[in-house]
Amino acid sequence: MSLTLSGALTGFLVLQLQYNDAMDQMAKTALVVQPQIGRWDCPRRGARNVCLTSGQEFFDVVNTNIGSLGIGDDRLLLLSRPTRFAPVPSVIYDSYGNIAPDTPIPLGRETTVSGQRVREGQVTLDGTPYLVAGLQVANTVHFSAIVLAQPRARVASGAAAQLAYPILEAGAAGLVLAILITMLLGRAFTRPLRELRRAAEDVAGGNYSRRVRATGGDEIGVVGQAFNRMAEAVERARHQQRQFLANVSHELKTPLTSLIGFSQALMDGSLRTPEEKERAATILHEEARRVLRMSQELLDLARVESGQLTLSQQPVDLGVQLQQEIEILRKRAEARRLTLRLAVPSALPPVQADPDRLHQILDNLLDNAVKYAPEGTTVWASAEDTGDGRITTAVRNRIGVRPPDPQRMFDRFYRGDASRSSAAGVGLGLAISRELAIAQNGDLRAELSADGSLCLKLDLPRAPQPPAQAEAPARPQVRLSPRPQLRG
Repeated sequence: MSLTLSGALTGFLVLQLQYNDAMDQMAKTALVVQPQIGRWDCPRRGARNVCLTSGQEFFDVVNTNIGSLGIGDDRLLLLSRPTRFAPVPSVIYDSYGNIAPDTPIPLGRETTVSGQRVREGQVTLDGTPYLVAGLQVANTVHFSAIVLAQPRARVASGAAAQLAYPILEAGAAGLVLAILITMLLGRAFTRPLRELRRAAEDVAGGNYSRRVRATGGDEIGVVGQAFNRMAEAVERARHQQRQFLANVSHELKTPLTSLIGFSQALMDGSLRTPEEKERAATILHEEARRVLRMSQELLDLARVESGQLTLSQQPVDLGVQLQQEIEILRKRAEARRLTLRLAVPSALPPVQADPDRLHQILDNLLDNAVKYAPEGTTVWASAEDTGDGRITTAVRNRIGVRPPDPQRMFDRFYRGDASRSSAAGVGLGLAISRELAIAQNGDLRAELSADGSLCLKLDLPRAPQPPAQAEAPARPQVRLSPRPQLRG
């Protein structure tokens, strides 16, 4: 398309140059023949300088001697002098003899050729477009202007014949150049695409560390950046998956070994006393519950990720729920000499949540604090109305010598202290809790403070209406601490 437009424009410009050149050439010819035609106009003059040649005699002389003028195939027109009644000069002589006398011929623009002022333009003669060039003549009797004319089609055909070969050469050269440029640009554009294709095949083949270099600011660079981010995410997911499989294998190995060993001991009768059998049954029960808990966590995570988790959200009294969770964990806290404290406002609005899933979230938060808080420290639980339609629950505890990473705490399979695998599980509790919070239009985040404590904050929407029941008296602020231990 661009070559066609360029060729058409070039042809138009060259044709205009040919038209101008033809008119200039006719103007020069008119300047040459003007003196000779002027002599034919009055060959004899008397004492009073009166021309004795009649108009018909003058035209006969022109017809007889026109071949000697050297105008070739150009058409010769002689024009009359303009008058007040006929301001446009008209034809009085036509070498072709086709134009009726007194036909007006308007000349075109005035220009200068060989230092003489001439007129050039385009007119239609006998229904055919002509290029004309003429000049005014003074001191003549029978005419006032000499005009030479050429058919425009003849000039155009000559120009086309002259331009055909150069245009074909230029077109061929332009086509070859366009093909070369297209090939070079195509290689430049497809090189990063080929690299992306090879990188995608490498990632599909298991080389998850593969990256591409095309990361500029253009469209291909943006795609390259997105591919690198995708590859990093895939590599991270694969690393987490391998770590998860290793953790699960390790976590399952211990309880399954205990289950197999003690069940075999019960079967072969190697446990003889009631005390040994009772201890074996207790271990079997605890290890079975541990395997069940791990299975339940994996099932919950799968349901959350697939969107198959069903929620029944309703107004829930968060203060009562926190009291219940504290009581459930009290014995474990006492075993580690931890102090549990709860601070809840007396008029805390209810939250909009699923009671069972809220219990699961709070249990994970408090369980995490009890597991990782140093012995003899305090675990704080609090709740407050932030005033923007949200209720924030905070669980805060001191941290040990290995502080967790708050940016990764909610990653699946992450554990702050991997050495405590038997107590810490496989690192799914907080990941599941965050997904459950988001599913209930809430959020869960972690913060490390300067005083060396970890705070887990749960945001949930405030219930639009209070529970449909009689208003209960205001609940006093609750502060719980561990029961005193009996010493023998």
